[in-house]
Amino acid sequence: MPEFVGLIAALMALTALGIDSMLPALPAMGVSLGAPDANARQFVITAFVLGFGAGQLVHGPLSDRFGRRRSLLVAMLVYIVANALCALSISFTLLLVARVLGGFAIAAARVNAVAIVRDCFEGRAMARIMSITFIVFMIVPVLAPGFGAGVLLFGNWRDIFWAVALATALVFIWFAMRMPETMHAEDRHPISVARIASGWRMALSDRWSLGYTIAATALLSALYGYINSIQQVMAEVFGRANLLILIFATTAGTMAVANLANASLVMRVGTRRLGHGAVVVLIASAALHLLIATTGHETLLTFAVLQAVTMACFGLASSNFSAMAMENMGHIAGTASSVQGFISITAAAALGALIGQAFDGSTVPLTAGFLGAGIVALTVVAITERGRLFTTR
Repeated sequence: MPEFVGLIAALMALTALGIDSMLPALPAMGVSLGAPDANARQFVITAFVLGFGAGQLVHGPLSDRFGRRRSLLVAMLVYIVANALCALSISFTLLLVARVLGGFAIAAARVNAVAIVRDCFEGRAMARIMSITFIVFMIVPVLAPGFGAGVLLFGNWRDIFWAVALATALVFIWFAMRMPETMHAEDRHPISVARIASGWRMALSDRWSLGYTIAATALLSALYGYINSIQQVMAEVFGRANLLILIFATTAGTMAVANLANASLVMRVGTRRLGHGAVVVLIASAALHLLIATTGHETLLTFAVLQAVTMACFGLASSNFSAMAMENMGHIAGTASSVQGFISITAAAALGALIGQAFDGSTVPLTAGFLGAGIVALTVVAITERGRLFTTR
């Protein structure tokens, strides 16, 4: 079990490494490749996430046809090539194209990791495993900006992409040597337009799958807005770019702690009580943060504390929402995971880009984004549950 959780977390962490390790290098990338302005540098993140979202639709059917193992191994090889192309880019446009390719390829890790867990577990047990996985997974956002900054001490921004390619190669070897095929033979489906359309229809017509996917999308959009703008917030709002790694690690660390608590509580309390409660606290925290920001009382301390609380609630809600969205999808886990991932990641990337591009030299757009996301998520959950929140179902 420890190795299983570790390997699933490592697969999912490749995505976080591809995003968060870039944050300290965004200014250098912009200068080196001629990015139009500071806000344009955010597209290094957005391009990757858009490719990551679109890739979900392709990798799901491939996973259900060829199995988790084969499709994921091929995708990791493509991800290695994509990072090499990023390292060799000679223009900002080429870098963005390579980033889309990288995100598209490593989307297989998200689809197959969720499908592998669903192959082996269901219900509260699945939520527990996902929580434990997220604890390990959250270590990467804590360390990734420091990883990128460490590479910059001995090289340049191009070397970060080479380092990500190397990390991917190591996970590839581990997965190839240790993870057997988990897909049940009876769940293997041929690739056909009719079957794929049927799988999409099932995933989108199931009340829990659609409702909790939309709720997760709302929350994820705020997270992407945070990732897009945190470098500028630290540099321009607080004038403390040197503390980017510390603040980012603190907020990611609270998400890990929240998932640690969730892993032990979910079996007794239930996914709905924990997930719904987390969204309520997130709304309260974001509302207080927005009030402080709009009245001109924002300080680095208030930002760090309230953002940490908000991110902890995000982590707690997201892990439970993901499990609940997959509750009835066991027989089409790969396709369902891909459809849910495509909707949540692509839409969240677009909305998160809007939040990031709204950066105006203050923390107001970011805090307003979290508040709006929380309200939308809670509203959708209430509709999905027909008003019966905090149940033990």
